[in-house]
Amino acid sequence: MAKKEESKIVLERTYNVPLRKEYLKKPRYKRAKKAVSALREFVEKHMKSNDVKIGKHVNNQIWARGIKNPPHHVKVVCTKDSEGLVKVEMFGAPKEEQIEKKVSHVKKEKKESPIEEKLEKAKEEKEEKAKEILKEEIAELKKHPLEEIEKQKHERHEKIGHVMTKPKGDQEMSGPDNK
Repeated sequence: MAKKEESKIVLERTYNVPLRKEYLKKPRYKRAKKAVSALREFVEKHMKSNDVKIGKHVNNQIWARGIKNPPHHVKVVCTKDSEGLVKVEMFGAPKEEQIEKKVSHVKKEKKESPIEEKLEKAKEEKEEKAKEILKEEIAELKKHPLEEIEKQKHERHEKIGHVMTKPKGDQEMSGPDNK
């Protein structure tokens, strides 16, 4: 697989973006949506680029209190790369590269203790036994499917506590049609 060509950061700025003035122009049930578009417009104007990507931390901050009550302003860090792409992220939020490094570092360090290994082996053995039992039950059902179904019906009726009786043919039912 080809590696992505990394573009260099040309410009990085921190802004405190006012959102209230814009989202008050919309009804309550559209305010958070308008706040996101106001943030995008602000960044396009100040960073002089039409290609803007809003990060998940900023988005979560705007939508945290619901659609009707976004924050009045948001402090963000905007970075523009050599290709003209502007990324907007919350001030103080961890960067993606840092997160990936931490995750890979944690995975390497994690070693299982002998007790955990024994527990995993026991779980695997139980799963294998359960699979074998299921296979046996399926084989039995294939041999005599109708007998098994009849047994299950009989067991259900015994659990319910009623007996199935058929009406006798000689009995007459009362009603206007039978007179």
